[in-house]
Parts: sequence; structure tokens; C-alpha cells
Amino acid sequence: MSGKAQQKARQHIRIILHGKEAQNIALRDAVRLLRSHDCMIDVRVTWEEGDARRLAREACQLDVDTVVAAGGDGTVNEVVNGLMSKPQTSGRPSLGVIPLGTANDFAQACRIPLAPLEALLLISELPAEPIDVIQVADRYFINMATGGFGTQITTSTPEELKRALGGVAYFLTGMTQFTSIAAVAGELKAPGFHWQGEFMVLGVGNGRQAGGGHELCPDALLDDGLMDVSILPQSDQRTLADTMQYLMLDGGAALQEAMIHQRVPWLELRAAQLLNINLDGEPLSDQNMSFRVCSEALKLHLPRHSPVLSRNAGKENEIS
Repeated sequence: MSGKAQQKARQHIRIILHGKEAQNIALRDAVRLLRSHDCMIDVRVTWEEGDARRLAREACQLDVDTVVAAGGDGTVNEVVNGLMSKPQTSGRPSLGVIPLGTANDFAQACRIPLAPLEALLLISELPAEPIDVIQVADRYFINMATGGFGTQITTSTPEELKRALGGVAYFLTGMTQFTSIAAVAGELKAPGFHWQGEFMVLGVGNGRQAGGGHELCPDALLDDGLMDVSILPQSDQRTLADTMQYLMLDGGAALQEAMIHQRVPWLELRAAQLLNINLDGEPLSDQNMSFRVCSEALKLHLPRHSPVLSRNAGKENEIS
């Protein structure tokens, strides 16, 4: 154990663990190791929806130093919403992530280690970085809100299929839904930006990817005070047929070429019908939505060279 970890021995870490990972041996061994070096760690296991948010709120009340979301993107989202319940002026706990989900889209884009011990060492040894949070209605997210065809895929993929096949599960679900692809009519307004029409895919990103590795907002940064908006418009009938290829088959190159990209501090969305949005794995349905960036609202433990930080922007090829 490095000297830095010893210097922070009294850091109080609470791990909020998704119930499906309660028997994760690698995580148990990691917790045991850090405790043996005087790290103060307690673990709380979720049982049902809403537990992670409640346990994060409780950690705020107990003045825990760091709250760790151990699970998938949905667990991270719940923990973030629990932390945001505490006023920023009162000092929110920092956030850590141990990726234990199917896709781990947020962690993958941030280059957070997938191994529990490496992720926990990062949290205990490196200082947390200020990051933005995006608010829509009374909800918050740190990765991405998606609408359109991609949302249909992620929300309807069975959990059993995700566990068995990982990211391939999203591809199989997309294939079964190909005949039901439909564009959404809407209007988007932001400072210096106005777009109206029908779109196949919408991404509002603080982070970069969603739906099992699809980089809808490949240049998004967590700490720039802005959100990245990406729109795949329906230009003609061929767009319907091409959407599957864009999302599933070509690694995203054609998708980026066809999309409209904008970077804004806030966004107003108006849809002609009820629109289903996926917020880091959590559903939200409405016709009118307002997104705004809450600058530096949380502190997150990230690798030093994480590409989602402004200081590392454009240096992805230099990061091993």
C-alpha cells in the first residue's frame, strides 16, 4: 500500500453495492485489503429500486467523506441523485465508482478500472476532481440522456440477456425491434442553437457513451460547464434502414458523420408526442424537458489521465 493511502487512512468510505453483486469475491477481497491498511470502509447492499439513493442521502447526513457506487450505470445514477439532495454549500461527499454492471458505459469512457481492487485503490489514493452534473426536471445525471431508437433498445433489453451476453444483448434486442423503428418529431433550443425536425437518436451528454458502448457524444467533457447534444435526424427513408448499421455494426464512424453536434449550457426540448428518455439507465417520460448544467456540483475520483477531463482533452492517443 502506498504512502498516500496511509496518509488518508481516516477517509470514511461508504460503498453502496448493488444487491446482485453481494457475493462478489473480488470486491470483498479488495475491501478486506484496504481495511487491513486502516481505511475506514462500510458497505451497504441494495435490495430494491431506490435503495441506493436513500443510502447515499443517509451517507450525506452522516458526513461520510466518499460514497462509492458499486454496480452499473443505474446504480451510479441513483447514488448521484442521493448526493445531490445535500446542498453544495454544506459539502457533499465525493463520488467513487466501482464498475460492476453489464456495459459500464460511464466508467469505460472515464477509464475507471474495471477490477474492484484497482478501482478502490484509485478512490482511496487519488483526490476527487470537480465535475458537472446535468439536471432535468427534479432528476440529475452525470453520463447521458438518450432518446429515440437507442432508448428503445436499452430499456427493453432483458436483464437476463444482459447478464448472459453483455453488450451483445443490445445488438440482439435492436435486431428484433428493427421493423418498429420510428422517428420522433421535436424542437430543440439552446443559446445560439435551434433545430426542429424528426430525429432517430438523441444524446444529451455530460459523459460520452451509452447503450453498451455507443459514443453518441465522443468529445464530451465532465468539467467544462457544458453539455454535448447529438442528433441523428431522419433525412429520408434510407435513414430508417441505416439506423441499425449506425448503432450496431460500423463502430460508430457513420453515426458521427450523420449526426448534428452542439455544445451548450442549457437545452429546451419539445416533442410532438410523449418522449421516453433514458437517464443513465433510469427512465423519464414527458413532452417538454429542460436540461441545465450544474457546474462543478460533485467531485469524482478519476484516473489522472482520464480523457473526460478538460486538462486531458485531445490527448486520448497519449493515454495508455
